This record gives sequence, C-alpha cells and structure tokens, in this order.
Amino acid sequence: MTTAAAPCEPLRCDIAEDLSPAMSHRRAPAGAPAEGGAGLGATLRPLALDVAVPVGLYYVLRDGFGVSLVLSLAASSVLPAVRSVAGFAREGRVNGLAALMLAVNVAGLAISFTSGNPRWMIAKDSVISSVIAVAMLVSAVAGRPLMSAGMKPFLTKGKAGRIAAWDRLAAGSARFRRLEKTYTAIWGIVLLADCAARVAGAFTLPVGTMVWLSTVMIVVAIGLAMIVSGGVAAAPMEAMLRDADGCGMAG
Repeated sequence: MTTAAAPCEPLRCDIAEDLSPAMSHRRAPAGAPAEGGAGLGATLRPLALDVAVPVGLYYVLRDGFGVSLVLSLAASSVLPAVRSVAGFAREGRVNGLAALMLAVNVAGLAISFTSGNPRWMIAKDSVISSVIAVAMLVSAVAGRPLMSAGMKPFLTKGKAGRIAAWDRLAAGSARFRRLEKTYTAIWGIVLLADCAARVAGAFTLPVGTMVWLSTVMIVVAIGLAMIVSGGVAAAPMEAMLRDADGCGMAG
C-alpha cells in the first residue's frame, strides 16, 4: 500500500509585490519548453525599469553627451517618478524601487547645489548612498525588503519550480520572510556604517587620502555585506527553496 505524498499547495504571495511579483506556475507537460527564461525575465523587469534604465540614462547623458549634473539627474528621475505615481494610482501602493531611485536623484539634486568645497564633493556620494541604506532598513522593518528584488532571480535562477517555491515560502513561511528581511537589513546596516565612516573621513582626513580611500571603503563594505548576508540569510534561503521545490515536484 503506497501513501500519497502530501501536496504542497501554492499560496498567493502578497509580500513586496512591486519588487518580486507573484507568479503562478503549473508543472509543464512532458516535452514542453522550459519556462526559466520567461520567469527570469519577469523577475528582472522591475530592476531593469526602476534601476538600470534611470542609472544608465544618467551616465549616458552626463558622460556620453556632456549634459550637466542637474539636468542628467532630472532626466533620469522622470521614469521613476512616472512609475511611482502610476503604481500608486493604479494599485494604491508605492512602487518601492522606483520611489527609492527617485529619492536618490532628489538627494543628488539637492547636494549638487552646495558649494564647490572638495570635502563636500567627496561626502556627496556617501550622503546619497545613505538614502539607499536607510530605505533598505525601513523596507526590512516594514516587511517589504528591497533586496529581495535582486536576490530572487539569483536564488531561483529563472526556474519555474524555484520561483513557485519562493512565492509559496514568501507567503507561508515565517522563517523565510525573516531571512528575507535579515538579508536586506544586513546590507542596510553595513552600507549605512560605510556612509557614516566616509562622511567622517571626508571632513577629518586629508582630501588627497579620501579620494582613494573612499573607493576602498565602499568596496570593502560591499564585500563584507555579501559575505555576511550570504552566510546568514541567502544560504539558508537557498536550502529552503531546494526543499520546497522538491516538495512541489513530489506533489
């Protein structure tokens, strides 16, 4: 007598819908084409529209066409502003990534009007980065972790089963949601500490030293955040996804 495996029922994911849209997946019949490419594309689309396009436009205008800093920032703010307003009008909630990029650009515009003091110019990038760090921490506390948008495609690898497993866990597993928030919180804490250290260095250390040390500090901070968040949160999440994916296949 064989015992039927308990099915893993898919649950609707309502967490951070603007950052990692929930998608329902059915098991493909034999011989059907893989859905990984489509799943990966849908997952990466918010990152492309809300982050890659504005940032790319900024550098193309400023470095490629010699447009002023203010105009480049203003132009690259248009798409995030439109998507923020459209998302709120359509669904009654803020598009997290678009709003974050808009806030970063507004901060950059505000700082661009400061004097030409070289110490302020060195501190400028740190102040702008602090907006991102604070947004990460706020999103983690609010239960809508910003880093999930970037982490999901790397952990699911565009596989339909893994994406469905992510959605089930994000909706039904308190541990998985806690790890999501922990991952984003670690990045926020490390980047905020780096921003504070670089601002302090900009006004206390020699300008010539901070010109190169600022870059070293941010590289070290990113490396530290990757190592700590990977070991503490990403690795356990990946193990949970493997188990949940296997459960879904068994069901």
